[in-house]
Amino acid sequence: MATGFHLPGNDETIDLQQQVARLQALLEASRQVHSTIREEDVLQQVLRIVVRELEMAGATFLGTGLSYGDPPSIGDNVTAETAALPAYPLLDRAGRRMTELLVAPPDGRDLTIYEADFLEGLALQAAVALENARNHERNLQWARVQQDLDAARNIQRSLLPQSLPSIPGYSLGFRSITCYEVGGDYLDIVELPDHSLLLAVADVAGKGLASAIMASSFRSAFRAMVVSGLSMEELAMRMNEHHWNEGEEARRRYVTAIFLRLHPESGHVEVVNAGHNPGFLVQPDGQICQFDSSGTPLGLLPGMRYTSQECLFTPGSRLLFYTDGLTEVFRGDEEFGPERLLEEFSRCPAQKADDILDALWTTLGDFGEGGPQADDMSAMAVCRGAVVPETNE
Repeated sequence: MATGFHLPGNDETIDLQQQVARLQALLEASRQVHSTIREEDVLQQVLRIVVRELEMAGATFLGTGLSYGDPPSIGDNVTAETAALPAYPLLDRAGRRMTELLVAPPDGRDLTIYEADFLEGLALQAAVALENARNHERNLQWARVQQDLDAARNIQRSLLPQSLPSIPGYSLGFRSITCYEVGGDYLDIVELPDHSLLLAVADVAGKGLASAIMASSFRSAFRAMVVSGLSMEELAMRMNEHHWNEGEEARRRYVTAIFLRLHPESGHVEVVNAGHNPGFLVQPDGQICQFDSSGTPLGLLPGMRYTSQECLFTPGSRLLFYTDGLTEVFRGDEEFGPERLLEEFSRCPAQKADDILDALWTTLGDFGEGGPQADDMSAMAVCRGAVVPETNE
């Protein structure tokens, strides 16, 4: 017999001396069980105590594949044979069964009062140690997941424009804040060989990691296509077909997108809206050019065609593209909405894109009264400076 702790005799009456010996043995057993934080080691330690210290013929934990003693295994499933064995469930703090300890006494005899009492105490300590081991493993797994998510967030941020083109007479700015560590919003600015700019704001259906992966795939396809000199309509059509051909999962995570091509010198603007929120161009006289959707979101249906809208980006005008996270800010049951967003954008006194975005985010924060962000929020603003008339001295 092992010498980890001393066991009292097998008398049916537990006297005071035996009770003290039992408590000492149980304390030593508890120390051994709690000496590890690995689930399998906890269970193996319990089985060794049962067989070596209590001199049982064998013991097992149901559903774990772990057993100890001679015979080496008494099975993982309850059978007519194992159902007659003494059983001690290991319950977590909420009372849920984690596993069950089955004990085979030697020669099939009944357990003594001491043995049964000791096993009940051992099962209680084993349950605490097992739950602690599982919680520890979950914490380790979550820490690894969190590391991966932190890395993914940094990678996604690095895919945003790292610098904005400096164009005389224009002010450009963007902001993108994800709901979770990563998100499905995408925005980009690409300078083309003819000195025009191609701007994109897109929103992958859903939130989180899966949408972020699709947004990265969308970015790669977009960047590959814009340098080929496609028209705006053809660009949207090609992006739609590409996303559709990515497969069933991509189709479930379709993309709403709005594309703009700006010729800075002439102020000529061409926009294609693929199922996205309307874009706004507010002119200095207060007139609004709204860029509405001309087709379904990208990847939702094959063979779609899109049309473009054209207008002039005159001096003193400002433009806003955004994702629906801005309009779907709530105060109770009241939604901020696109009408209120357009109103705030139109009357903002700032002339710089970053200042306008700062003002919009402040307004949205005040409207939401500090509530949690429910969706990814991204926006891009472009302003064209007003012409200052020359004065004769």
